[in-house]
Amino acid sequence: MRECSAGKPRRFRELMATTTLVLPGAFNALSAMQIERAGFDAMYVSGAALAAARGLPDIGLLSMTEVVSDAATIANAVALPSLADADTGFGPPLMVMRAVREFERAGLSGIQLEDQEMPKKCGHLPGKRLVSRQEMVGKVKAAVRARLDPDFVIVARTDARAVEGLSASVERAKAYVDAGADAIFPEALESAEEFRTFAEQFGKAGTKVPLVANMTEFGKTPYLHVHDFEELGYRIVLFPVTALRMASKAVEVMLTELKSAGTQQGFLSRMQTREQLYDLLQYADYERRNKEWYETDGREDL
Repeated sequence: MRECSAGKPRRFRELMATTTLVLPGAFNALSAMQIERAGFDAMYVSGAALAAARGLPDIGLLSMTEVVSDAATIANAVALPSLADADTGFGPPLMVMRAVREFERAGLSGIQLEDQEMPKKCGHLPGKRLVSRQEMVGKVKAAVRARLDPDFVIVARTDARAVEGLSASVERAKAYVDAGADAIFPEALESAEEFRTFAEQFGKAGTKVPLVANMTEFGKTPYLHVHDFEELGYRIVLFPVTALRMASKAVEVMLTELKSAGTQQGFLSRMQTREQLYDLLQYADYERRNKEWYETDGREDL
């Protein structure tokens, strides 16, 4: 059994204040449990990963209800704090307020909002369009006002680098901080120097406002080490779709081999064994609890 979500937002803030967090992206409850087992302190629920797991591209096709439901299943499978990708907030400020309440109720520790227009795009693809600075400021203010737990984290993401330039992304980010954002996420910066220039506007090592870096694959951002981001002043480094990409490729290879060979025997050594899976799922603990229940006939003394 997992602990309740109470206290997770506070824990997330404490971690963000003391270290540079590495947040792998979970795309289902099982991958979340693997992230926890591997020793990470927190995790990310990527909108792109959730969409892909449902067989859809990352263009805002999932409803708030679908995203919250999937995110809740993931977040409550583990004791780790979870930051969820809420895309554009699913609509205008009033909708953002509802989304914050739903994510908070679902056991998440914070959400990320971005300043793209709908239909949104992956942050590393061309053709993005932005809402006005004023509109995004309204969404951030609505998100901050809506949360019931003051520790619930509101991350404001700006996609302005690819549309308006680096200077404009800095100015937008400052406006979002003034609106109450707890952390800033500059998407699709294109060099270590750009990350440094951006960070210099907000204080080294998150002393003024925590900064988020997206270390996604096959995008515009070069492959920097977590230690590089730490030195540049970033408090959170996302690896949003890394686990899903690895899992999907492994399944593709397996199916190709299975179709050709007609047996799985040749790749048994590359599988997670039954024992390993049962250990991850705490199968024995469930069996023990079930046995205790039937031994007492499902009743307690009155």
